[in-house]
Amino acid sequence: MVTSEDSEDSEDSEGGERSGDGGALLRLRDLLDLLDRGAPAEQFTPPPPAGATEQGGLSDADAAVLADATRIALRIRRTLSQHRRREAELAALFDTAGDLARLREPDAVLGAIVHRAKLLLGTDVTYLSLNDEEAGDTYMKVTDGSVSAAFQQVRLGMGEGLGGLVAETARPYSTGDYCDDQRFRHTTKIDTAVTEEGLRAILGVPLRLGTRVIGVLYAADRTARTFTPDEVALLSSLADHAAIAIDGARLLDETRTALVDLNEASRTIEAHSEAMRRAEDAHDRLTDLVLRGGDVTDVATAIGTVLQGGTLVHDAEGAELARVGTDAGPPSVEAVAASRAGGRAVSVHGTWVCAVLAGHELLGSIALTGRADLDDADRRLFERASLVTALLLLLRRSVAETEDRVRGELLGDLLNRAADPAGLSARALRLGVNLGRPHAVFVLHTGAVPRPRLLAAAARLAQARKGLAGLHHEDVVLVCPAEAPDAVRGPGTGTGTGTGTGPAAASLAGELGQVLAGPVTVGAAGPVTGPADFADVYAEARRCRTALRTLGREGTGAALSDLGFLGVLLGDQTDLGGYVHQTLGPVLAYDAKRGTDLIRTLRAYFDTGTSQSRAAEALHVHVNTVVQRLERIGSLLGRDWQRPERALELQLALRIHRVSAPDAPDAPDGKAGGKPDGDRDGDPAGAPGPGDFAA
Repeated sequence: MVTSEDSEDSEDSEGGERSGDGGALLRLRDLLDLLDRGAPAEQFTPPPPAGATEQGGLSDADAAVLADATRIALRIRRTLSQHRRREAELAALFDTAGDLARLREPDAVLGAIVHRAKLLLGTDVTYLSLNDEEAGDTYMKVTDGSVSAAFQQVRLGMGEGLGGLVAETARPYSTGDYCDDQRFRHTTKIDTAVTEEGLRAILGVPLRLGTRVIGVLYAADRTARTFTPDEVALLSSLADHAAIAIDGARLLDETRTALVDLNEASRTIEAHSEAMRRAEDAHDRLTDLVLRGGDVTDVATAIGTVLQGGTLVHDAEGAELARVGTDAGPPSVEAVAASRAGGRAVSVHGTWVCAVLAGHELLGSIALTGRADLDDADRRLFERASLVTALLLLLRRSVAETEDRVRGELLGDLLNRAADPAGLSARALRLGVNLGRPHAVFVLHTGAVPRPRLLAAAARLAQARKGLAGLHHEDVVLVCPAEAPDAVRGPGTGTGTGTGTGPAAASLAGELGQVLAGPVTVGAAGPVTGPADFADVYAEARRCRTALRTLGREGTGAALSDLGFLGVLLGDQTDLGGYVHQTLGPVLAYDAKRGTDLIRTLRAYFDTGTSQSRAAEALHVHVNTVVQRLERIGSLLGRDWQRPERALELQLALRIHRVSAPDAPDAPDGKAGGKPDGDRDGDPAGAPGPGDFAA
């Protein structure tokens, strides 16, 4: 039987048990609520210790159960935290991979990697270095959060510092306080940069592509701390993504560069092909022009048209062969020599010059003006044009040598007095030389240049003037049409006066001297018509040339008639009348026109030893009259008529004139056969005398 006290004790016991059980359940529910809310670990309060059950309302058994439940809840919390952190890291890595995939520029990729590492690890500074395989070290490429310029520019040798060790070993390394960590090889340069940046805790992981390390990714704090394995793994994962992104960006950049190079190469090939086609067209055009018989001017015109500039062509001696569309002077010898030595066209003061060569032989030069900006393609085209010009000059030389040989043979037959005059005339006509016209013969000599150069210059003149040139008995001989002969030697007619050949010889000497840059002596004779007398005229011209050299007149040109009485003596046939006319002609013409007799006065003057008073006595006139007559004679003969050489010429001419046409005998009163010559032409008679009006 249960008493009322027992009932109360039983109720109290059941209520206590229900109260204890309810407290434990409430604590379990609180733990689950903390886990659900993700509360911090500090809120997970452990149960009261054993012996405090009365105070906490829990039995010892319940307290032990709650303690185990709290520990389990904390483990669950840590696991959930790790899962959430891992989930966040994976999400961040996915975001990073997406960001890196969208980037194309290598520098942008590197900057994104470093910035993402700073966000994921929450460190003060992140940075990345790349290996320099040529230098054998690793250099700082990108930083985020750095404030030191020295740190941003530091280079680490392999094995030096933390980064150098990571780059060398391809393993991650970390330190809680770098400056005090003796595991690493410290250098002054690295330690100074790290100290200036204020870094202490540093983590470095390698950037790997397969087994090859391309760089190092770092995370660093300015306070000492230890990096957890999770942080090392996270940075390593980011480094793996970064290495792939870096390599992808590198490959993309190389692909872009390759495409650019390919496009540039394609454009270069197209331009080269166009240049080659243009050069081939120009070469074919120029070659066809040469083969169709075009001359140097035609080729120069074609070159100027293709290259859009002015053209000059010169031979090896510097003589101008063609000029088209330019007023420029000839190229310098130095420019031609430079082109010849280098085998390429050279630019001198905006003018392109190219030597025209046949092997090592210089044939001439071509110059292009107005195209200072000549590109490589046009330069090659210009050089190719020089080859065509060389072909043309070789053809011209071959033809010229053949013609010169034929002309030389004809000239030799003319000067050797061949037996068939009609045949010589026919051969000459086939060469464009009409021996029926008057021709002069010139014998040339120079010691300034080799004889072949003189012969080449003479041959050019002969071709230009439709004459002949060649070597005969070691003499360079030129036969040209007489431009304005005073008299012509024909078959059997003897020698003419030849006064027209003297000026022609002087002009020829000057022209050849200028071309050859040295004195050229020219002896002339003729003119002559028909082939019969060329041998005699050549002999006369040769004697004249010899006389000029003997008299010291090198570099001049003349005919024998220009040498005075010496020419008369050296002439193969004496022309005394021509000599008198050449020497005294002006005075004789004056006497004939005015009816005076100045010749007699001149003779008396010389006969009396050039004494004016004795001449006046011999002429029976006043001395003033003699003076006036001599002044008139001086105005007719020239100022130098009393020079010894000229006076000798005049006296010889006076004697020949007296022999060939003797004067009338003097009259007793001083008058002569001619009219008085004192006052007729307005000269004052001076003081009158018994013979003032005598000739």
